[in-house]
Amino acid sequence: MERSTLPNSTAALVLGIISIVTCICYGVIGLPLGIIAVILGSKAKKIYRENPEVYSGVGNASAGIITGIIGIILNLIYLSFVIWLISIIGWDGLQDPELIQERMQEIFQ
Repeated sequence: MERSTLPNSTAALVLGIISIVTCICYGVIGLPLGIIAVILGSKAKKIYRENPEVYSGVGNASAGIITGIIGIILNLIYLSFVIWLISIIGWDGLQDPELIQERMQEIFQ
C-alpha cells in the first residue's frame, strides 16, 4: 500500500522558512506566518499520530514547527527592537535625519 503525503506538512515547512526570511520586515509579515506554520505543523503531526501507517512526511511537519518557532522568536526580537528604537528616537525623530543622528550619538556615547 502506497503512503500518501501528510496534509499541510510541506506548507508548514515553507511558511516557517518564509517566517525566518521575512523577520526583517518589522516583524509584521513573518510573525503571523510563523504562527500559522506552528499551527499547521502541529495539526499535521496530530493526524500522523492517529494513522502513522497511512501517511509519510512527518519530518516536514516537525521541521515546519521548528522553523515556525524560530521565525516567531526572531520576529518578536526584531519587533521589540523597533519599538524600543522608536521609543528612544520618537516619531518626530524618524522624520528628521539630523535628529536621528543626534539621538543615536547620545545613545552610543
